[in-house]
Amino acid sequence: MASGKYSDWLTKDGLLRIEGWARDGLTNEVIARKKIGINPDTLYRWKATYPEISEALKKGRAPSDVEVENALRDSAVGYWKTIREPIKVKTKRTLKDKGTIEEEHIEFIERDVYYPPNTTAMIFWLKNRRPDKWRDRQIETSTKDTDVEDLTALAELLNEPDTDN
Repeated sequence: MASGKYSDWLTKDGLLRIEGWARDGLTNEVIARKKIGINPDTLYRWKATYPEISEALKKGRAPSDVEVENALRDSAVGYWKTIREPIKVKTKRTLKDKGTIEEEHIEFIERDVYYPPNTTAMIFWLKNRRPDKWRDRQIETSTKDTDVEDLTALAELLNEPDTDN
């Protein structure tokens, strides 16, 4: 495909390639410069002008985003994982007239491993999913007109004539 020609990238093949690069985790800048051969600003203009290109990028990123979200959630709450672990097995065989020989080979065993919750993942998850409760600074909201009353009282004090002179 020719670099820099938007029409080539609007074809089925071109859109599939863009989608695949996005799914592989490439940034828009890398896709523009290294894969298509254009300035990133041009790709941003194409996204605004041609919804097919924008959708290909979004569609490509969606599975990766879900995968990362699931991994973050698992990390935040802890999880079990079955792993295959190699072990060395030694065996002894007795041969006729030659004595005993020792052989070794590798076998795999499966075992369940628990990965405990990760505090950093918990904090990140809660701050992003429940900012009303978990942001660093809580925003105070008042249902009363206390602030207005306080400001009115302050204005009255400032407008009183100075009687000390």
